[in-house]
Amino acid sequence: MRREPDPEIPSAFSSDVVGPQVVEAVENLVTLWFTAVDEARPRLPPRQLRALRAVSRRPALNLTALAEQLHIGLPTASRLCDRLEAAGLLRRRVRAGNRREVHLEVTAEGRRCLADVAERLSVQLAVALADLPPEQRARLAQLLRAFHEDGLAGDR
Repeated sequence: MRREPDPEIPSAFSSDVVGPQVVEAVENLVTLWFTAVDEARPRLPPRQLRALRAVSRRPALNLTALAEQLHIGLPTASRLCDRLEAAGLLRRRVRAGNRREVHLEVTAEGRRCLADVAERLSVQLAVALADLPPEQRARLAQLLRAFHEDGLAGDR
């Protein structure tokens, strides 16, 4: 989902000095993430991994909410879940008393897959950031937490 530019953001952030550096840093992080995803087993397309991650964060998420969160259509979300279920990574559960409401949950194998990606990414980030002084790593962690808490980095 695209956001409108915020007039409160300092203009220096969109200047030729800071803007390209931030874009390059994000590109590097995305490259590390894709590498971790490619090396994990089972190997999943990024959209399937994002779906699995979304379900793991919100227990009993239903198909409609997943589609909304990933900004995809309901049929696409259903096929995505079909693939994850066939791989043994996701399970659909009918809610007791309401057979029309189906909740999604990550299986033990799905949790192992997510943990594998997270571990691989953590190692790659540790290597990439090893040359930064500890105080700069701490500041970076603080900034990334703030970025995440503001909702800018969440799965939408």
